[in-house]
Amino acid sequence: MNEQQQLNYNRIAAAIEYINTNFRQQPSLEELAKQVHVSPFHFQRLFSEWAGTTPKKFLQYISTEHAKKLLKEQQATLFDTAMEIGLSGTSRLHDLFINIEGMTPAEYKNGGAALHIHFSYAESPFGNLIIASTPKGICYMAFEEDETKALNDLKDKFPNATCQQKLDIIQQNALFIFQNDWSKLSNIKLHLKGTDFQLKVWESLLKVPMGKLSTYGNIAAQIGNTNASRAVGTAIGSNPVAYLIPCHRVIQSSGQIGGYMWGPTRKTAIIGWESAKTDQSAT
Repeated sequence: MNEQQQLNYNRIAAAIEYINTNFRQQPSLEELAKQVHVSPFHFQRLFSEWAGTTPKKFLQYISTEHAKKLLKEQQATLFDTAMEIGLSGTSRLHDLFINIEGMTPAEYKNGGAALHIHFSYAESPFGNLIIASTPKGICYMAFEEDETKALNDLKDKFPNATCQQKLDIIQQNALFIFQNDWSKLSNIKLHLKGTDFQLKVWESLLKVPMGKLSTYGNIAAQIGNTNASRAVGTAIGSNPVAYLIPCHRVIQSSGQIGGYMWGPTRKTAIIGWESAKTDQSAT
C-alpha cells in the first residue's frame, strides 16, 4: 500500500468510526466529508471505493442494526426506536426497514408473525435438505441431514412465523432442478429478504451459468463495486437458499475452492456434478 492509499484508508477508517459513534445524529454527507477534510464529492467516491457502499447506505445499515436490537432485545416501541436512532418519526423508521430489511419494523419485531411457511424434507444428489416456501416463493433451502436441526434452523430465521410441513407446488418446481428438468426453471420463484447489496450479489450469482465458475472479484465488478470482494463474500455467506442461488459457483481468484456454508466437500461435489452434467448435454 503506497502513501496515498494509506491516507485514503485512514480517512475511510476515521469516517466509519465517526458514523459508528454518531449515527444517532444522522450526519450528512457534508458533515462526514468535513471530518476527514475532503470535499463531499471526493468523499462519496472514496468511501464507495473502499467500503463497497455509499456513506448514506452504510449509515442506514448501522442505524438499522441498532434499531433491530432495540426492537427485539429491549422490546422498544416503534416511536422510541425512531427517536433513539435520530429519525424524525415512525414513518422514516418504516422506510428505513423496508429499504434495508425488506420488511416493516413491526414485521421484524414480530419475527414474521404474519408469515405462513410450508416446509418439507427432500433428498438431493448432495444430501438431504429442507426447503421452505411462502405463497410468494422459496424463502429458505439448506442442506442438513438432521431433520430436527433443519427445522430449528428454519425457525431461527423466522421465529414467529407459522410453519407447516407440506410439500407444495412452489417447492416441487424448485426440486425439479436436481432431476435435470430445466424446463421448470422459469417456474421457480424466490421470496428473499436482504439488503440492497445482498440482493444485488444474489442476483449476480443467478447469472453464473451451470458448469461455470466465477470469483468474488468478478462478482464485485458485476455489481459495480470492484473493491468490495470481502463484502461480496459476506453477502454470499448469507445466502438463505442453497443451490438455487448458486453461491457454490464462486471460488477464490487463486483457483482454490474457498468456503461454503454447507461444507467445502459438498461444494466440490456440486461443482463436479454440474460440470459432468453440462458436458453430457454438450455431447
